[in-house]
Amino acid sequence: MDARVSLEYRVREPAGEPQGALVLFHGRGANEDDLFPLLAALDPERRLLGLTPRGPLALPPGGAHWYALYRLGRPDPATFRLTYARAAQWLQAVTAETEIPPERTVLGGFSQGAVMAYALAFGPGRPRPAAVIALSGFVPTVPAFELDLDPPLPPVAIGHGIYDDVIGVEWGRRARALFEQHGADPLYAESRLAHTVDPRFVMRLEPWLEDVLAAMAARSG
Repeated sequence: MDARVSLEYRVREPAGEPQGALVLFHGRGANEDDLFPLLAALDPERRLLGLTPRGPLALPPGGAHWYALYRLGRPDPATFRLTYARAAQWLQAVTAETEIPPERTVLGGFSQGAVMAYALAFGPGRPRPAAVIALSGFVPTVPAFELDLDPPLPPVAIGHGIYDDVIGVEWGRRARALFEQHGADPLYAESRLAHTVDPRFVMRLEPWLEDVLAAMAARSG
């Protein structure tokens, strides 16, 4: 199955046989190019197959998004369910094509993309990923969409700006508390920034991701 039947995306090829995959979902109004440079920052040695999909909903004049805005913390149910299903189908197709299983796939994103990463990592019946990276996002609340947070949970990294005026820092704090309540120990950092990716946190994510890769290798070895 061609993964492009469900979503458009960019690929960053690994240097050799991939140890896993790193998938980054962009924020509202951006596209598959937005987080593509972040793949190199997180994985400079190109150990992972990198993928950045484009949200299926167009947002003129040239951007895309993952769901319509309804209320902060609560995506519009109709558009969210549509894009969630398409993104899940796309991930399944990527797994089939690359033979990289979900447990060796890191899901991450910024803003709306972080929301999608949470949903695709912990949605009902979803396979657990290797890890989750959530930058300036929130854990979504959608009617009849119950997240599966039963432990053990994969590693989770959460970064948020204290001056974020789009998705306030309290949403990052709530996510941290939620995962701690379910037995996880998230890597968590706040920055003196607004709604953006903190390059200093990205620097912390590189060794964190190394630990994730080491754990993946230990499980498969």
